[in-house]
Amino acid sequence: MYEERASRLTGAVVWTSTPTGTGAGRVLPDGCMDLLWHEGRLVVAGPDTRAQVIGGAPSVWAGVRFYPGTAPALLGVPAQELRDRRVDLADLWPAAQVRRATARVNAAADPASGLERVALERAAAAGPADPLLRQVVAALEQGRPVAATADELGVGARRLHRRCLNAFGYGPKTLARILRLQRALALARSGVPLAQTAARSGFADQAHLTRDVKELAGLSPRELLGHPG
Repeated sequence: MYEERASRLTGAVVWTSTPTGTGAGRVLPDGCMDLLWHEGRLVVAGPDTRAQVIGGAPSVWAGVRFYPGTAPALLGVPAQELRDRRVDLADLWPAAQVRRATARVNAAADPASGLERVALERAAAAGPADPLLRQVVAALEQGRPVAATADELGVGARRLHRRCLNAFGYGPKTLARILRLQRALALARSGVPLAQTAARSGFADQAHLTRDVKELAGLSPRELLGHPG
């Protein structure tokens, strides 16, 4: 069973995943990075460009999912260095700091709340997030073209690309595709037919939607959503 709630850290989500059966899980790209707890260890999930299939024995996970573009400043590492990776926090932070953070999370009433406290402290030390990054996400979530977004924000295409690599782990075109995928899935899960979902999400047609979902998620839209036929 998966449960989530809004975090006290602006834009972040606190979540817990408790297995209810066997079988592989699938984590889809969403433009975010997570600080994870698993079996007493702290792990960082970098930004994904494709679905991550989680296998092995069922086990409990907890995490803080950061708003897109905000995690690198909190964690102290450029997002592009963690793209499509899961990395022990001990590989990123000094050992003593990781031991203290791990002990606090393990001693908390629940790991998700412990992770949230660690994230809040890091955010306070890091200072406010770069407002440009939120503007980039907002524009691309609305389906604005990358070139138009760069012009509207007053940054050149190359500068925008560099800042996106550091903040999101990939360029703005990849981020736009991932955000479009999430828009489409939200519509389809609400009951909107796939042809209408494609049109409303910014795809050329349903075939374009199907190709993109297969490439990013590893399944067709109907397989992913559990639709018959």
